[in-house]
Order: sequence, then structure tokens, then C-alpha cells
Amino acid sequence: MKKTGFIILMMPILLTSCNRNKFQYDASGTFEATEILVSSEASGRIETLDVEEGKLLEAGKMVGYIDSTQLYLKKLQLMSSRKALQVSRPDINKQIVATQEEISQLKIEKIRIENLLKGDAATQQQFDNIDAQLKVVEGKLAAQMNSLQSNIGNLNEQSVAIAIQITQIDNQLAKCQIVNPVTGTVLKKYAEAFEINSPARPLYKIADIGTLYLRAYIRSEQLTQLKLGQMLTVYTDFGANNRKEYSGKISWISDKAEFTPKTIQTKDERANLVYAVKIAVKNDGYLKIGMYGDIKFE
Repeated sequence: MKKTGFIILMMPILLTSCNRNKFQYDASGTFEATEILVSSEASGRIETLDVEEGKLLEAGKMVGYIDSTQLYLKKLQLMSSRKALQVSRPDINKQIVATQEEISQLKIEKIRIENLLKGDAATQQQFDNIDAQLKVVEGKLAAQMNSLQSNIGNLNEQSVAIAIQITQIDNQLAKCQIVNPVTGTVLKKYAEAFEINSPARPLYKIADIGTLYLRAYIRSEQLTQLKLGQMLTVYTDFGANNRKEYSGKISWISDKAEFTPKTIQTKDERANLVYAVKIAVKNDGYLKIGMYGDIKFE
């Protein structure tokens, strides 16, 4: 009786195995997705990280940030220094107004003496003296202008240097924000809030599982039956003789031959050299990364 009961229990398993062996397929492989490890370029304490495994995240959404207090204070200091430079910038017109007025008076005096000289009411010495005075003051004005413009130029360069530093701080502040790069489902979470983060440390892994790719391997003689964009039928086995069909499209065909991975079986056992292909399959929610799939050429 015990032997008979064991045979009855093993019959469904044997039937399922037989059914799979009877199924004719042209290639087999596993489903995969483009997985992205999301990291932060900033170091410091993780203030928030709104990420949960299995959660769907939209591209561009901020899911957390790294403590940026010191960076923000440094930015305030730089902004204050730049404002101080702007306040200390000299007003050229106000600085030279007195010298310009002196030049204007000397020019009037020169004209007056020149007219007196024509009427023999002034001497040539008086005219030469006022002309020399005018040239001295004009030279003084030129020196003032040169000094003021040089001073303003130096202040402008310092202001530009501080502006560049502020831009660098802004860039570092932006990197403190943890922004999700692609729309997809969180596969694995590696960090929690209040932990200390270091640059390039993975925070979570995400992938777009709306479309999965079946990576299968075909023999060289099968290449003539395939082309990019070709539609294929993909089969997956969910056990208990439950097999589902999916429509797939060839999105990539390798241009180099390789040895068949040990975990993949081709139609005729395992060939020495095969070509990898990827078939894009729309996921209805049942397909999982790492699941096996078979394909049959149309």
C-alpha cells in the first residue's frame, strides 16, 4: 500500500516533466531587466530616504536628501563676501569730480590769460605757468582714472571668483538631493535614513519591469530565421502544467559567438558556440527577473 501511494503521489510530477520534455521550443533563456544602482555623490547623514522595495518610482522624483547644513552656511558666507565687495566698489564719477572741476577752472584761467597776452596785458611766463598747471592736473586725473579702473577690475575679478564658488556650492547642494533617475520598481534597498552615506555607496536598486527581456541563445544555423523587430512567441512555465504564452519582439542580436552558459540548454542539448538574442516581452505582472522562458520561431 505504501509503495502504491508513493507511485500515485509521483504521477503528477512525472506527467508534468513528460509534458515539458514533449514541448518543442527553438531556444531557452532567462528574463532580465536593466537594473540601475542609485547612489549619491554627496557624503554625510541621510536625512530622508522615501524608498521601499516593490514601490514604483517616477523618473525625476526626489526620494531623499543628504544633510547639507555646512554647505548652505558656506554659501551664505560667500554671498556676504560678494555683497561686501560690491559695497566697496568705488564710484568713479564721485572720485574724480573735484579734479575735473579743477581742470575746468584752469582751462578758463588759461583762456583769460591768453586773451590778456594778446593785448599785452599779461606775460608769456604767466601763460606758460597756467598751461603747465593744467597739464599737471590732467595727468593727475588720468592717474586717478587708471587707479580707480584697476581697483574696480580687481574687485570684479574677486566677485567673479566668489560667484564661481557659489555655483560650485549650488552644484554640491543639488547633489545632496537623491533624485530617482528612471521610472521603475525598487528591487532592493541598501540604506536607511540617519545612516552616514559615502559617495558612490549604493542606496537602492531599481529596474523598469514593465518590459522584461528574455536573453536566449541560438545556434549559428538558426540566425537565418531571425531579424531585429521580428515577433516571436515566448512561453513560460508556472508549474502544475500551467504554461503561458507571450508575444515578444527581438530587440537585439549579438554579432559575436560565445560559449553557451552552463545554465542554458539549447534545443539540441548544449552547442559549443551560440549567439545571444534579447526578446522584449511586455510584463503582465506575472513575469519575474530570473524566470526561465522558451521561444518558438514563427
